[in-house]
Amino acid sequence: MQPRHGIVEIFSTFVQFEVDQFSGWVTDPKLRRSMKQCLEHSPTQDSDSFWALYWYKVWETQSSPVALAHISAYLQEACYWTAIKFAVNFPTQLSVADCFQIAIAHLTKILNAFNPQCSSHLKSYAELAFRRIIRDELRLHREIDICSDWALLHKISRKRLVKSLRNMGFNTQSMESYLLAWECFQELYTGDNTKIRQLTKPDAGTWEAITNLYNAERLSRLSSPTPAANQQTIENWLLSSAKAARSFLYPQIVSADSPLKEGGDDSLLDILPGDVQDVQTSLLAEIIEQEETANLRNHQAQLNQLLQQAITTLDAESQKLLQVYYSQQLTQKEIAAQLDIQQYTVSRRLTRIKKSLLLTLTQWSQNTLHISPKSDLIDAINTSLEEWLKFHYSYGKTN
Repeated sequence: MQPRHGIVEIFSTFVQFEVDQFSGWVTDPKLRRSMKQCLEHSPTQDSDSFWALYWYKVWETQSSPVALAHISAYLQEACYWTAIKFAVNFPTQLSVADCFQIAIAHLTKILNAFNPQCSSHLKSYAELAFRRIIRDELRLHREIDICSDWALLHKISRKRLVKSLRNMGFNTQSMESYLLAWECFQELYTGDNTKIRQLTKPDAGTWEAITNLYNAERLSRLSSPTPAANQQTIENWLLSSAKAARSFLYPQIVSADSPLKEGGDDSLLDILPGDVQDVQTSLLAEIIEQEETANLRNHQAQLNQLLQQAITTLDAESQKLLQVYYSQQLTQKEIAAQLDIQQYTVSRRLTRIKKSLLLTLTQWSQNTLHISPKSDLIDAINTSLEEWLKFHYSYGKTN
């Protein structure tokens, strides 16, 4: 697989298959334009993890299809390599492209379960989720393939059957009849439990009993009056329910870049909205601000540790001098009297100590923040150092 380069490409291109093999990356122009607009607002953000979290936030707060498409593009490699492993290591009729589409089709489910407070790495989380989804779908696919319609109706739960019928577009009244017929089938027909997967069609006597039970129960169980049903109608309802269950439990996967109409050029990707809303821009600013705040806190913690270590390396007299000067807020004359030294000695020592600490801070800024030690910066650092020393000896020791 050819690797992608650059934030724009990572968040706007999709895997293209040819005869079940990776053939290249296809670019969605709307997503490309969307990503470029975002980078114009924040040109310094070049981390794919940052943008993955950003689009997740947009999707989470706005249910944005643009955000979902960007995340889908971002996770293409993770999904592809997971699909490769399953197609190679597990005997199945499904191809790499099938496994890929099965996994990526559940992206919304994956995002619903993702919690950035617990894991900040969406790609790693998605890889594990893709693996579980493909594994479960392969197991379910095998179950569906080897089950007869009657076995499937025997195994399916009421909750899944309801979802299956809704997925097929049945109205409430029809669903009530179908579900009641299914309940009568479940109650009166169990077949040979040792061969449940190959469960065959009920015999004539069982069909008569199921039909009679349905017609008796419909009078009290259905919300609106319905005519009596015959055996053929009940059988058709049950077969339709089995078809709906298969379609729901193992839907046909359609690629996002496949044509909407036979012989046409337009694909699903072409109908994705491509404009970045103002609210997304404001959210971007919010995320950047949060990241900058986190960086600031991290830098402050490093500075505290750096200065505290620098102070501990000072000799005992210098540490005592800082303590008296900043915690007791005495004048140099009062300090000289308390320490029994000359006033000019106090001044010189304080200047030398602060100069040493200032040098430590300047070197740290140059090495960590990559800031050149210009005169205005040194003045700002000196002011910050003075504020830190006052706080440290006045409050820091007691907190």
